[in-house]
Amino acid sequence: MAKLVILNQGMTGRAFELNVERTTVGRVEDNTFQIPDPSVSSHHAEILLRGSDIFIRDIGSTNGTFINGDRISEATLQPGQVLKFGQVELKIDDGKPVTPPPPPVPVGGQAPTPVAAPAPAKAPAAPKQSVEGTLIIPRGVNLNDLGQSGARPASFDTNAAFAKKTNKANTYFIIGGVVVGIIIIGLIIFALMQAGGAK
Repeated sequence: MAKLVILNQGMTGRAFELNVERTTVGRVEDNTFQIPDPSVSSHHAEILLRGSDIFIRDIGSTNGTFINGDRISEATLQPGQVLKFGQVELKIDDGKPVTPPPPPVPVGGQAPTPVAAPAPAKAPAAPKQSVEGTLIIPRGVNLNDLGQSGARPASFDTNAAFAKKTNKANTYFIIGGVVVGIIIIGLIIFALMQAGGAK
């Protein structure tokens, strides 16, 4: 039975056995295969079993579904390929050991003379993976940066940009209010004196 195995650090070795015809993959709990990672959409993709083939379909994810670094919308997943949902990488484990095919037998019926096995070829370098559309999670603040930012410059307290500024408009407003108040009080007293003198 084929299963998907997560390769990311922190989730390494976590596997999901593909034993139903349709498996949904996503970050939230209502998926058949939940991957609680912020780069995985809540409903990211679906995996369909069609005989011995494993078919992957992206269902409108934000950060995309990739096979060997190529973004796909639909594709068949082969053993040995790396599947990626957002930033989470997985591989398929079909439970079968990988063995080379037997050498062909010549038409004459004689077995070929054994030849020393060639040195194994180096695996080709993995293609650069495109980061288009993927979520790059910020790393936060480095501890070294915190230590350096804690020191205050010597001129911090005397910096003119932070000096208290006087507000002349408020001062003029208060003085004007006092003058108007004195004038009103004077007019009231004058009016009372005129009224008292008229009697």
